[in-house]
Amino acid sequence: MSITVNSRTAEHPIDPLFLERWSPRAFTGEEIAESDLLTMLEAGRWAASSYNSQPWRFLYARRGTAHWEKFLGLLNEFNRSWAKDASALVVLVSNSVMRPPGAEKDIPSHSHSMDAGNAIAQVMLQATRMGWYAHGMVGFDMDRAFAELNVPSGYRVEAAYAIGRKADKSKLPEGLQARETPSPRKPLAEIAFEGGFRAE
Repeated sequence: MSITVNSRTAEHPIDPLFLERWSPRAFTGEEIAESDLLTMLEAGRWAASSYNSQPWRFLYARRGTAHWEKFLGLLNEFNRSWAKDASALVVLVSNSVMRPPGAEKDIPSHSHSMDAGNAIAQVMLQATRMGWYAHGMVGFDMDRAFAELNVPSGYRVEAAYAIGRKADKSKLPEGLQARETPSPRKPLAEIAFEGGFRAE
C-alpha cells in the first residue's frame, strides 16, 4: 500500500514523516527557542555509530544571538541570500579517529562521516516532527569554518544546515520560487539490488 504526502508517493508503506521532511529555502525569519533547537540536537545524539564512537559534533548559532553573524558569514553568497531568514545555523563536524573498546590508542574511523550523517538525519526528522524545516548546504567556506569555529585537528567539517519555519515561496527571488517544492526520488529498483549489483 503506497502513501502520498507533499506530492511524493512512497512505493512501500513507510511513516509519513519521511515524506513530510523536505528542504525549503523560504523561512519566516523568526527566532527559535534554545530548548527547541536542543531537542532537535538531542535526537541526533541518539544516532547509531561504529563502536558507539559518536564522532559528530554540532556547532550552532541562533538568530538574535552574538554568534549569528559569524555563522551566516561563512555561507557563500547564494546560500546567505536565503539562509539569512533561517532561525538557526548548524555546522556539522565529525572526528576522523576513534578508540575501539579495549584499544590503547586511537585509530582512523572509516565511518565517521556516515555516522555524522546518521545523526544529522535524526536532527532533521525531529525538526520536521516539531513543525520546523532543515536545509543542508556544502556551499560555505569550510576552511574558515574550521578556523573560526575552533574545530580541533583531526575533525572534518561536513556540512552546514539552516533550520527555520517555512514561509511562502514568494519571499524568494523569482528564480528560486520554482525550485521551492519537495523533490522526488529515484525508484527503489534503481538503488536497491538483491544479491549485489547486476552484471553488465
